[in-house]
Amino acid sequence: KTMKTTRHMAFSLCLLLLVPLAAVGQDKISFRGQVAPLLISNCLACHGPKKAEGGYRVDSFERLSQEGDSGAAGLVAGNLEESEFFRRIVSEDEDERMPLEGDPLPPEHVDLIKQWIEQGATFDAEDPKASLASIVPPPTHPEPPEAYPSTLPVTALSFSQDGQQLVVGGYHELTVWNPADGALLKRIKNVGQRTYAIQYSPDGSLLAVGCGAPGQLGEARIFDPSSGELKMVLGTSSDVVLDVAFSPQGDRIAVAAADGVIRIYEIAGGTLQLTITSHSDWVMAVAWKPDGTQLASASRDKTSKVFDASNGELVVTYAGHGQPAKGVFFHPKGEDVFSSGADNKIHRWKIADGKKGAEVALGGEVYKISSGAGFFFAASADKTVRQYQAEDQKEIRNYGGHSDWALAASYHDGSKRLAGGGFNGEVKIWNTEDGSEVVTFVAAPGFKKE
Repeated sequence: KTMKTTRHMAFSLCLLLLVPLAAVGQDKISFRGQVAPLLISNCLACHGPKKAEGGYRVDSFERLSQEGDSGAAGLVAGNLEESEFFRRIVSEDEDERMPLEGDPLPPEHVDLIKQWIEQGATFDAEDPKASLASIVPPPTHPEPPEAYPSTLPVTALSFSQDGQQLVVGGYHELTVWNPADGALLKRIKNVGQRTYAIQYSPDGSLLAVGCGAPGQLGEARIFDPSSGELKMVLGTSSDVVLDVAFSPQGDRIAVAAADGVIRIYEIAGGTLQLTITSHSDWVMAVAWKPDGTQLASASRDKTSKVFDASNGELVVTYAGHGQPAKGVFFHPKGEDVFSSGADNKIHRWKIADGKKGAEVALGGEVYKISSGAGFFFAASADKTVRQYQAEDQKEIRNYGGHSDWALAASYHDGSKRLAGGGFNGEVKIWNTEDGSEVVTFVAAPGFKKE
């Protein structure tokens, strides 16, 4: 076996030294609760569905047990010597030992894995083919920093139903601000590392957050917006959740993730209703038709699609952008779809035949599209947020002032306020009646600019 082959076959189990080891010493090691979380945190980036070094994957229990390019079984229950998975952890050969080019795993970590294999490598979940991310108990996320040492790009924000609060994604938290003066009102914790989508349910009783850690874990977390209590965790995947969308009736939620899958859940019981795998790359955005019968999507695979929301069947594909599609929403009449993308344009196209009817050009790539009260709003890398008439895509106003890319926007019709979030962590709020700026603040609690 050549050095090149050996390195290519390497199974990089880089277990973190800070992982709690409460499992060690217990009578039975849990794969679901103790082994799988370690694999998710440290191995999926190199041995997952997108990248399988040495032909070996660990994104499900079934794949963990299979062979890689070497022909050796990754895992053999009760047999340490025949389990390539374990052999590489304890190898004294620096060219084979995992983690590659790193220090050996501490003895207590090795012992945890050793005990589990010796106990029979028991799988204590329901489906061995299921992704690891879908079977592990929802994690309790770390505390956010008390004071931010730096700003974060504002990739998601949303007004509350009454317009009195603006919720912004932070680091392992949501920060809630007063849109009138930019004062921090509260912080909602136990959120994934980064937030990519925020949406209130139609009645305002639930707050959905699409979040995760790139290449490791994605979730849709549902909170009580008043108390900050976590109600449920849905859409767990092996990569970040990029968008969430409640159905117009509020009884379902669509979850779009970087694993290329759209999952639709029933809210009352949190049960999975549909899994849509039509896209070949990240699903960046999803939107419901006003009557709830169809779901539209935008993907990094350069397409936007429409699906039947009752059974997930594909209705039409639009590939007119030629670049990754990043935003999507239905025309108010439900016969057309607007999609935005890295081609610096917003396209309007027909559901009936997938043909483009119109387009609007901006000065930079266009991110998610937000809508409300007959308008839609586009945040762009040209540092602006633009307001359009939904009926005929006529531009109403251009909101400037951002000193960096505008990544997200949210509109509240009752107060006639528009919020825009920038790459530099800055949030701007405007009065849409006259275009005047109401307030600007940095959405990073405790941050002090030097």
